[in-house]
Amino acid sequence: MKWLVTAGLALAALALAGFGLVVVLVIDDDASADDISSKAGDGRGLRNVPDEYRPWILRADAACAQPEMTPAYLAAQIDQESHFNASAVSPAGARGPAQFMDGTWATWGRDYDSNGEISRTDIGDSVMAQGALMCSLLKKAKGSGYPGDPRALALAGYNAGWGRVDEYRGVPPKSFARGETYNYVQLIMSKIPHFEGQTAGLITVSGRGNGPDALRRALDRLGTPYSWGGGTPSGPSTGFCDGTNGYLRGKCSASSTAGFDCSSLVQYSYWPTTKLPRVAAAQYGETSHRPVSRDQLQPGDLLFWSHGGTSAIYHVALYAGDGKVVHAPRTGRVVEVQPMTAAMPERDYFGATRP
Repeated sequence: MKWLVTAGLALAALALAGFGLVVVLVIDDDASADDISSKAGDGRGLRNVPDEYRPWILRADAACAQPEMTPAYLAAQIDQESHFNASAVSPAGARGPAQFMDGTWATWGRDYDSNGEISRTDIGDSVMAQGALMCSLLKKAKGSGYPGDPRALALAGYNAGWGRVDEYRGVPPKSFARGETYNYVQLIMSKIPHFEGQTAGLITVSGRGNGPDALRRALDRLGTPYSWGGGTPSGPSTGFCDGTNGYLRGKCSASSTAGFDCSSLVQYSYWPTTKLPRVAAAQYGETSHRPVSRDQLQPGDLLFWSHGGTSAIYHVALYAGDGKVVHAPRTGRVVEVQPMTAAMPERDYFGATRP
């Protein structure tokens, strides 16, 4: 956010057998857990961003019900604002990766990362505030009736203040502020493809049936945050911390993160055709009468990892074909596709079943 923004715009360790080791919002007024499903499965991947930004960008996207919001859209804006430099300071006093001015930060800044401080230079606080403000602006842009891409209108509002968008009934022209806002919008829109992931093309699922249909449902949740104890048959939900699991950088992440853990992702994917139990060990017990050898795996089969025996099963994933799985790995990560051999320690692989 440049100097033109005004204050008036101011918005796993051992897992318990109960939940298994697994997968990956602070919900604002524009979003709910039910809204998130409408945004899934449409190629909303993310690449070319620093690791420390990735989970926050995905959370900020998931917290916004506006379909125009994507992770790549937010990443392109951060790149333009600060080049992912959390310590960036503009000559006008804008600070942090999203370059918030004092007045705007007073409205939108919150302690999203639960570290006891509300700071523009905290990546979590800044990116989540950016997402909340952009979500609000996208909603306003779509309701304005002004011509043009709502994403461009929202960016113009972020840079120049929505009053300027109202004044020009669209993105301010090149003649305004020496073209700063006009160029800001053009540059960010042009950068979006650079940050778009390839999630839609990672896996091709053919055929119908219990397994393939469950796999499609799981793949529709790629990028959903991991939340220990979170997730229901209806979709993502906040989880909890149990003294060992659910923490990120020493803070309880699960209680403020709507997402899935490994077993809830599996339960969600098969529901309601097959109503599997909630936790990984119970899912193995429910399906163990149909074991599958490693060389006979089919899409949708369940893979389990254990520290020793059925009572120590700690992780479950869905087989995605071609030696890959889709799963929710752990706190701080998201639902993703990985090679089966890299999903969890190879020595812990326990076996596979077919629901």
